[in-house]
Amino acid sequence: MASVKPEENEELTAQLRDPATVRQAFSKVVRLYSEPLYWQIRRMVQSHDDANDILQNTFLKAWNNLENFRGDARLSTWLYKIAVNESLSFLERERRRTTLSFDDEEASAARTATADSDLDGDELSRRLQQAIATLPDKQRLMFNMKYFDDMKYEEMSEILGTSVGALKASYHLATKKIEQFFDDAD
Repeated sequence: MASVKPEENEELTAQLRDPATVRQAFSKVVRLYSEPLYWQIRRMVQSHDDANDILQNTFLKAWNNLENFRGDARLSTWLYKIAVNESLSFLERERRRTTLSFDDEEASAARTATADSDLDGDELSRRLQQAIATLPDKQRLMFNMKYFDDMKYEEMSEILGTSVGALKASYHLATKKIEQFFDDAD
């Protein structure tokens, strides 16, 4: 996630609350957080176009709910939470729309990860993306946050509303499933 010092976070939050500076401050928020949020979303939904749409929705929701942001949590945590919820809602809508069986859904996610030309073409990276795509949505989200973003369990706990212990256990299970994917492929 974008690295913003605590004092910069407080200053930016104050600017977001001030009607005279809110637009300029929000533009800065978009510049700071677009790329890391995009990649978090992208690892969940796989498609570039869907990730862009969800990113737009994330910033729209943030803009429309600025008055609800109290500054209790870091700005990045608040934005991540919105992005996570938007991603999960999108995946749920897609699941209902396509009404795939569980096996078909896993195979479809793995095919999407394989076919997406924007992902790193390296064979190992492609296989890792396939393995991650087989994880359940929330476990995949948590794995991506820890593995790719090196996010601390405490911050993940704030974003996902799950205990640190449950997150550690879920990460352990995710890594075991990924190891099993590679073992089965060999």
